[in-house]
Amino acid sequence: MAIVAPFRGLTYNPKKTADMSKLVAPPYDVINDEEQGVYYQSDPYNVIRLILGKKKIGDSDWDNRYTRSADCFGRWISENILMRARHPSMYVTALTYDPGDGEGIRLRWGLIALVRIEDEGSGVIIPHEKTFSAHRDDRLNLMKASGAQYSQIFSLYEDTENRIFAALNEVINAPPHVSFDFRDGTGHRLWIVQSRALFQKISCLMEDKSILIADGHHRYETARAYRNMMRIRYGKRPLNRAYEYTMMYLSNMDDAGLTILPSHRLIKRRAGFKIEDFLDRIGEWFDVSPLSVSLSDSGSDWVRLKKILEEKGRYTSTMGFYHRGSDKYYILALKPEKRKEMGDDLHASLMKLDVLVLSRFLLQRALGFSKEDLDDEKIFHYHSDMAETLSMVDAGTYQMAFILNPTRMEHVKEVAGNGLTMPRKSTYFYPKILTGLVLNKIDPHELVQMP
Repeated sequence: MAIVAPFRGLTYNPKKTADMSKLVAPPYDVINDEEQGVYYQSDPYNVIRLILGKKKIGDSDWDNRYTRSADCFGRWISENILMRARHPSMYVTALTYDPGDGEGIRLRWGLIALVRIEDEGSGVIIPHEKTFSAHRDDRLNLMKASGAQYSQIFSLYEDTENRIFAALNEVINAPPHVSFDFRDGTGHRLWIVQSRALFQKISCLMEDKSILIADGHHRYETARAYRNMMRIRYGKRPLNRAYEYTMMYLSNMDDAGLTILPSHRLIKRRAGFKIEDFLDRIGEWFDVSPLSVSLSDSGSDWVRLKKILEEKGRYTSTMGFYHRGSDKYYILALKPEKRKEMGDDLHASLMKLDVLVLSRFLLQRALGFSKEDLDDEKIFHYHSDMAETLSMVDAGTYQMAFILNPTRMEHVKEVAGNGLTMPRKSTYFYPKILTGLVLNKIDPHELVQMP
């Protein structure tokens, strides 16, 4: 069962920091070098200095981006820039955003709390995507230096009757403790909950549920590695030591505000590529339909393409293809009888995924990429915005692109429920959770107070 608990979170002191929108940042792994500089300049107390410090010439074991983050964190606490709650708390968040589908603003609710870390295969906390050791090592170095968790792990639970947030109605009907609009147009509100009765009710409602990690797989594995390291140093008992828990943002997978965007695939270069040979080869598995590019109004092309992919994708795995210099898009619809040829090593639930149809037939068989190539970020790039993806091909930044429909929530549930994992970048849960709303200091001697 999932063990959920309150904690004494760290939040920015409103008396010391006036504009919350200048203090927060997206997760570290979606921030490029240019954006890192922007967040550094936005405010001297922006959380970027904790989650993604700058590298310097001459960095050493005792002076590097991780140790500087730890020094900064300690200084902000001592200067009361960051305040630690006096009493255990949970944090309710409301996020408003425009998903860009023309259907208006959406609202997604979230609950920030501690969740006890589980061993792999427990069936309580379930990953759905593969991870890579380099990212885990980076986050572990940061956690070891700081003794803190700066970002929440975005996780989902199933609550068709919405009983958990119904219990929080009294809280969210009051004015929020924090309210601001971020630079990307998203709106954010946060309420601090300190009711023991509510903690007990939420804990009871969560105890029979499994938790699915939506985003932050590396951070969860890092938290488990840190827990194991702390167990060696301080002991495994009692099970409510602070390092036995990790901070999560919990959202109902039935929330109407939950959005999954596609992760389109861009390919830097494939030597010897010829469109005629490629189309001839994939005709064995796909029905191929050309779609002319409208040179007079190229801005409308991606809208047409998106609608066609959505319509055809209801019946079979369907994706778009576009290559540099082409005057056509190509709609690739898998012939239903060919799905069984994806490979005997795949579970039936994995065969339903468009990303694996793309990988097995188009990337590996037709274009000749190896499985190792598919994990090479020098070859492949991922982007959720269709218009920008197509423009990067037009600009010559990439040679070609495959345009995907978003992975369906029911497929995510099915794959995770079978104890399986998807290829990396199979889902893009949008928007990402901002870092800086609540931070978690991990004192190895502190015990988490159970509801």
